[in-house]
Amino acid sequence: MHGEEAGSVDRGHRLFGGPVVEPDASRATTESRLMDQSPYLLDADRRACVLESLRSDCLHRGWILLAAHVRSTHVHAIVEAEVEPEKILTVFKAYASRRLNHCGFDTTDRKRWSRHGSTRWLWSDDDVRSAIRYVVDEQGEAMAVFIGAGAMDL
Repeated sequence: MHGEEAGSVDRGHRLFGGPVVEPDASRATTESRLMDQSPYLLDADRRACVLESLRSDCLHRGWILLAAHVRSTHVHAIVEAEVEPEKILTVFKAYASRRLNHCGFDTTDRKRWSRHGSTRWLWSDDDVRSAIRYVVDEQGEAMAVFIGAGAMDL
């Protein structure tokens, strides 16, 4: 959540490599009070389920999943596709939720994802390489990680 010690990204802090939201206990408390369910955490089985969903979604739609890292509280993905990043985000959330439901992890009314998410266009090979490095290597302990064959060609 915005304001927590770990940092987060909001509308004013979403430039790649830019600063994140500063810790703010008051903001974190306010956002927590607005939630009508407890925060959703992805354990190892749920992370694997979500990662498989991302890979399947990309294969089905002809998108290229270059890299992904499913963490306990959020997901990073680098995708090459001829659609806007917001569309990819919407598809990923919907189908990951559907797969989690199908696997019996939660009830269908469980909220898992934030209202939106951080989406970025990556315009150059250097941008893509930097984003892949960030997603794969700069998230702390590796959890559910995927590096696509196309990522190696950059």
